[in-house]
Amino acid sequence: MRGPSRTAVTLVALAVGAQLGLTACHSSAKKPTAAKSAAPPAVGLAVTPAGGESGVPVSTEIGTKVNDGKITEVALTDAAGQRVSGEFRDDGSSWVPATALRYGTAYTAKVTAVGTDNKPVTRETAFTTAAKPSGPVVTSDLMLTNGGTYGVGMPIVVQFGSDVPQESRAAVQQRLFVKTDPPQAGAWHWFGGRQVMYRPEQYWQPGTKITARKALNGVRIGAGHADEDFAATVTIGRKLTIDIDNATKQLSVYQNDALVRTMPVSLGKPSTPTSSGVTVVMSREASTVFRTPEYTVAVQYAMRLTWGGQYIHAAPWSVGDQGQRNVSHGCTNVSTANAKWLYEQTLVGDPVTTRNTGVPLDPGDGWTAWDLSWADYKA
Repeated sequence: MRGPSRTAVTLVALAVGAQLGLTACHSSAKKPTAAKSAAPPAVGLAVTPAGGESGVPVSTEIGTKVNDGKITEVALTDAAGQRVSGEFRDDGSSWVPATALRYGTAYTAKVTAVGTDNKPVTRETAFTTAAKPSGPVVTSDLMLTNGGTYGVGMPIVVQFGSDVPQESRAAVQQRLFVKTDPPQAGAWHWFGGRQVMYRPEQYWQPGTKITARKALNGVRIGAGHADEDFAATVTIGRKLTIDIDNATKQLSVYQNDALVRTMPVSLGKPSTPTSSGVTVVMSREASTVFRTPEYTVAVQYAMRLTWGGQYIHAAPWSVGDQGQRNVSHGCTNVSTANAKWLYEQTLVGDPVTTRNTGVPLDPGDGWTAWDLSWADYKA
């Protein structure tokens, strides 16, 4: 029998070699592997006050710090299971109870957060508030009536019954809250130790709703503590401004920046001059009695501008001097008819600018928030 031809052997060898080559090529190749996806990071959540803490101030807030997630709920309850309402600060640093906590009471806070995997994580802390502190009570007053309507220059004023030491003012200011609709950014400024005010850069927009709260109950102030938690919601009315110019002895009234009326005035005489500066109407009284060591007099349609006793009011005894010369004890005198008209137009918080008397207004003598430039006010 004849064997395969040389040519056939060569073809078989080539075929076998080709198959071996293909087999070698496949065996050396790395098998593709699926890319592994990184697991979502775990939510990091820390809560204060620390668990088991006692003697916590009734002004305490639920501090929260979250990483790789967001907080979805804060539930604060007392020992009886009664829930406390509240909301976050704008910067999210803490959750603020809507009212002061009760003295000597146990509370539990449960904070829930979720991460990118939507799995909730809850942290719980229990604490007890302090007993009512001893020492003097530092009284304070938020100078707003809930539901009231005010002029466009109305600052948010907190007035204290005694001096707030410098080292206590930051803690006090931290517990003063202002919300506006529509939003208008503003700032607080201290005028001495007894008066702190909040205002925006420009006058409030007419129609603005403002909710202000002094959440000071239990806040330490020097050797004492603050007295109460109080909030008020008010409305800003139409824009009305008053300009008093000693150079012309005229008072001008503007509504929405349009002049609506002028009237002659008599300001403070040289021995009792009127101050120049920007004030606001602080109060309105249809009739009152001015009592000083020098005189006692009944007046009508009095609109207070300073703590020191400068008013716009009816002064029928000086009508012959109005528009001509200054004869008052520092007030702005107008006729009874003009005072009545002005009294009926004004709101507490309407801005009043007095010019050219040569005597500057003392900071804090009244609600003088607008007597500073915005840069100086913020500083």
